[in-house]
Amino acid sequence: MLNARIILIVLLLLLNGKAESQTRKEFNAVNRVVLQIPDSLTYSTQNIANYIDSKFDKQKEKAMAIFCWIVENIQYDYNSRYLLDNSEGSNINNERTLKTRRGVCFNYSNLYCDIAKQVGIKTYVITGYTKIDKKIDPNLHAWCASLIDDKWYMIDPSRGAGHIQNELFVKEIDYKQFMVKPERFIKTHIPFDPLWQFLDHTITKQEFRDGISKSKNEKAYFNFTDSIETYEKQLKFEQLLASIKRIESNGITNYLDYVYLRDAKLNYRKKDDQIYNVAVKHYNDGVYMTNDYIRYANNYFLPYKSDTEVKQMLNDINSQYIISLEQLDKIENPSPNLESNILQLRKSVGQELDHLENLKNDLDKYLEIAKKYRENLANTKNTEDQ
Repeated sequence: MLNARIILIVLLLLLNGKAESQTRKEFNAVNRVVLQIPDSLTYSTQNIANYIDSKFDKQKEKAMAIFCWIVENIQYDYNSRYLLDNSEGSNINNERTLKTRRGVCFNYSNLYCDIAKQVGIKTYVITGYTKIDKKIDPNLHAWCASLIDDKWYMIDPSRGAGHIQNELFVKEIDYKQFMVKPERFIKTHIPFDPLWQFLDHTITKQEFRDGISKSKNEKAYFNFTDSIETYEKQLKFEQLLASIKRIESNGITNYLDYVYLRDAKLNYRKKDDQIYNVAVKHYNDGVYMTNDYIRYANNYFLPYKSDTEVKQMLNDINSQYIISLEQLDKIENPSPNLESNILQLRKSVGQELDHLENLKNDLDKYLEIAKKYRENLANTKNTEDQ
């Protein structure tokens, strides 16, 4: 039995060595190509993405090329390590990162995410904290999750670029930080929101602290695929509320958890502003569509559209204004300043709806008066189409 175990261990080591050698060859091949990108193209994520798209076809190769370029070219900015924005999806200036060739984990991750999305790889920036030598690192950290060939993988570009030693950044590329399976990644990285564990059975923060990487509660199945689909359809404030509930249920075990949850709740309280902005957007869309309709009407309703199509133009405008009012109805506790803005927007929407009613009446009169003329236009159009 002992000999059999020894043989099994040797076989596993040989297989792992062979897999690692194959991965190294893939990286070397991709690296040779991506590092030939002209320097003039490396100060824009769009240009980098276009170059990678032109050189590689497979998603894995594209993701690998992004990782290779970033870890080879971006230096960790140790002096700025505490100036972290801990909000997921924060507006990190990628152009500044590319210009200075320096950044912290959020800069690395946002840069990777931006380029990945532009080459067609669904990617998220994930925020949480990590373990180093089996101890909780007291600093925030950010990494990425990418959907590559229909499977989710975890990618940590800043850890892949090197490590800190004696308060200095030591450049040491670690390709093991690329395309890590979630069940392995959770041993060293835990997101604040358990949604981003990408596991069917999420572990708690306490389990992470205790070195447990597999949930003890096998009955508590978490369908993260459906949950991500729901997340993608939600408005920002809806995402925040759902995230807050998941974080609370997952447990608060340290100061990082507490601060992140506190900030999430503060952001959620700003939801009224977010809803108002959605209402403004639909109002503006309605005004734009109204002006577009008026230009069309002033051009004697040419090029020709059927009566139904022309009426639908006005119905679509009406829908934008109604949605705007519906959004305003969702605002629960507006500040005095926001309440004043809401009243003004309601007034503006009401005026536009009155204007729209006049346009509908004018259209009905026109369609009746120009009935024969429009029938001739319709016949001419039908003849041309044939």
